[in-house]
Amino acid sequence: MGIRWILVLLLIVSAAGLSFAADYLVGPGDVLDITVYDNDDLKTKVRVGTDGTIIMPLLGQVSVDALTVPQISDKITALLADGYLVNPQVNVFVEEFRSKKVVILGRVRNPGLVELSGPISFLELVSKAGGLEKDAGDTATIKRRAEGKDQLIPIDLVSLIEGGDMSQNLPIYDGDTVVIAKAGMCYVTGEVKEPGSYVCGDNFTVLQMIALANGFTGKASKSRVNIVRFVNGEKVVLEHVALETTQVKHNDVIVVPESFF
Repeated sequence: MGIRWILVLLLIVSAAGLSFAADYLVGPGDVLDITVYDNDDLKTKVRVGTDGTIIMPLLGQVSVDALTVPQISDKITALLADGYLVNPQVNVFVEEFRSKKVVILGRVRNPGLVELSGPISFLELVSKAGGLEKDAGDTATIKRRAEGKDQLIPIDLVSLIEGGDMSQNLPIYDGDTVVIAKAGMCYVTGEVKEPGSYVCGDNFTVLQMIALANGFTGKASKSRVNIVRFVNGEKVVLEHVALETTQVKHNDVIVVPESFF
């Protein structure tokens, strides 16, 4: 993905300042602070039980499992309005978040299990995992268990990081597994200043790959550049390719020979 992308990622994380509290799904272990305007006797601080319920004055047991804070507020408001209070105004605040476990794998600097408290976004999780590796690819995937089924949710890293599309910066929930894909790599060898392996994105040309290798040496034969490519397990050599128009594919080997003159 490159150093520039990593810097942009860090800037987005630090500057976005987005709160995912409204999307946070309350569950067992969370502590809720509930107040009802002008009804101090209904003020309560309660921990969500293992069955996902709380005990509320007047109402008794109320299920709040997998609801957002606004949904809980609306639910309690509706229950109190049903024969108890006229136009109740309910405020719900998560005073203490339960610990939740998320796994992040793939091309981050510190993959593994991450224990978190409170709402967190995809970019914040990546930051906690040390940031992206330089060979991170263009996509990430969230594996999430919902309603007894596994869901795979794709994230377009190009749109998010390069384009600033914050709709891709999804909230991360307890039990999620996030996988950062590895970018395709190409290899540049021969008469270039810095031979080695480099990330080759879609539509990269031979000339762009040579630029990543810091350009030709003085001995390079620019008109005789070859590509070694494996197709269905067979080695194919593309000879004397056009530098500006020939597009590379993942795992290509670009060979820059020495000039005879």
